[in-house]
Amino acid sequence: MRVKYVLCVSTNAGTIGPNNRHTGFFFPEIAHPFEVLDQAGIAMEFASPKGGKPPQDGFDEKDAVQVAFSNSAAYRRLAHSRPLRDVDVLDYDAIFFPGGLGPMVDIATDPEVKKAVMRAWNGGKIVSAVCHGPVAFLGATLDDGTPLVRGRKLTSFSTAEEDGYARADVPFDLEGALREAGAEHSSAPPWQPKLVVDGRLITGQNPASGTLVGEALVDALKRA
Repeated sequence: MRVKYVLCVSTNAGTIGPNNRHTGFFFPEIAHPFEVLDQAGIAMEFASPKGGKPPQDGFDEKDAVQVAFSNSAAYRRLAHSRPLRDVDVLDYDAIFFPGGLGPMVDIATDPEVKKAVMRAWNGGKIVSAVCHGPVAFLGATLDDGTPLVRGRKLTSFSTAEEDGYARADVPFDLEGALREAGAEHSSAPPWQPKLVVDGRLITGQNPASGTLVGEALVDALKRA
C-alpha cells in the first residue's frame, strides 16, 4: 500500500487587526492532527501562500504532543514551507488548513488558496480544515459560480467563541460569513470539541477538535 500524503497549508500572517495582535498558525492545530496522521503512517507536507517559515501562536510547553511536534523533522520541514503556487494539490490525497487568527488575514482572500481548494475538490481529494481554517473555503466556487460551501455541512470557530476571544481583531465573523455563503454551519458550546464530516469535506470547530480532524482524515484516507 502506497503512503498517503496530506498537504497542510499554513498562514504567513504574523499580526492581525488594528492593534497588531500577534498571530500565526495555532500550534496545536497542526501538532495534534499531525500526531494522529503520523501514527497511521500518513505523511504531512507543508505549504503557505508565500512559502518560508510560517509564524506561530499558542505553543504550550506542557502539552507533550506539541513538544514532540516542535522537535520533529516535520516541524523542521514546516519552517521551509513551499509557496502554494509551486505546489500541485493533485499530488496529495488531502488538503488541510489549520487555524489561528492568521488565516483571517491571508488565507481568507489569497487567490492561490481558492484555486488550490477547488483543484483539490474537483480532483476528488479530501478537503479539511479546523478552527479559523475553513476561511479558506470562502470565495471558492464551483464551475457554475456556486459557493463550494453552499448546502454543505461544516463547522468552524464559532461566533460565540470569537466574541470572547478576538472580536476586535478579526476583519469579519467567520461563522456568519460561512452561513451567508450557504453553509449548514453547526457548533458545540465554546471550546468544546466538534467534528463535522460531509463526504470529502472534513471540519473541526476549534483547537480542541484537531485530534478529531486527524482521526477523520485517517479514516477517510484509508477508504480512499
